[in-house]
Amino acid sequence: MRHFLTIKDFTKDELLEMIALAKKIKLQTKKREFVPYLERQTLGMIFEKSSTRTRVSFETGIYQLGGVGLFLSSNDIQLGRGEPMRDTARVISRMVDMVMIRTFEQSKIEEFATFSKVPVINGLTDSYHPVQIMTDYLTILELGVEKPIVAYVGDGNNIAHSWLMLASKLGFELRVATPKDYSCNQEIVSTALEFAKESGAEISFYSEPKEAVKGANVVTTDTWVSMGQENEKEERIKAFNGYIVDNNLMKLANKDAIFLHCLPAYRGYEVSEEVFEAHADEIFLEAENRLHAQKGIMVWLDTHREDIDE
Repeated sequence: MRHFLTIKDFTKDELLEMIALAKKIKLQTKKREFVPYLERQTLGMIFEKSSTRTRVSFETGIYQLGGVGLFLSSNDIQLGRGEPMRDTARVISRMVDMVMIRTFEQSKIEEFATFSKVPVINGLTDSYHPVQIMTDYLTILELGVEKPIVAYVGDGNNIAHSWLMLASKLGFELRVATPKDYSCNQEIVSTALEFAKESGAEISFYSEPKEAVKGANVVTTDTWVSMGQENEKEERIKAFNGYIVDNNLMKLANKDAIFLHCLPAYRGYEVSEEVFEAHADEIFLEAENRLHAQKGIMVWLDTHREDIDE
């Protein structure tokens, strides 16, 4: 059974197959050709962390593929009342055809997948956000960037970790700039550097954003205060002083550089109002592409599933 828990679980060819499927299905959707790739299938969507884009994109996506989505918040199911993750997996995976989970610890989704009889998709954990980075790569290709030089500026969080996995698998250049006390998880960094030896990816780390952005053709960032970190807000704002992506920083990038943000964006913190609005078309194309990238992933997983005995 293939699950989509982290990009590191896939080969370069498999990741590009998903992107190609996403492109194909997006083109069909734009032509109003809704091919029922997942006809009559049900996607269970478990949310321990709320989200605008994740819910709308997955629920709309499964519907456009001919299926139906079930929204399950932790308040709606026994998981929120103390039922073990493994038992929830054993029950729900006997009733639906695929599961998407948006939760906290990566270990939770991995335990669910271990006991699931159907494919499981990571809609976000504290460690990784793989569907978002597949979305970003689809957007980069659509905007005509064939050889990405990506500069990530900000927190060494799940977005940064997923960029590390994608770059190390596909073999493009990635520069990560984070404050010293907010660097990426070292185990994840080590894994990425091992993959990079095979793919030829160039991965570098900086404490100074200007060094990372200079000459890059893709600049990206994320919120400094993720969900669950609200009590650290003032401390984080001080630590990230100088990490705002503003006009002065963007001037150091390639003159045709694009700017991406997975949203929600907090103007005046990780990105300036001027940069955000100047690149709004790119950012909201990226937001739309969550729908299409995730459809590509779901269809790919369905075509690679194996029947499991009841």
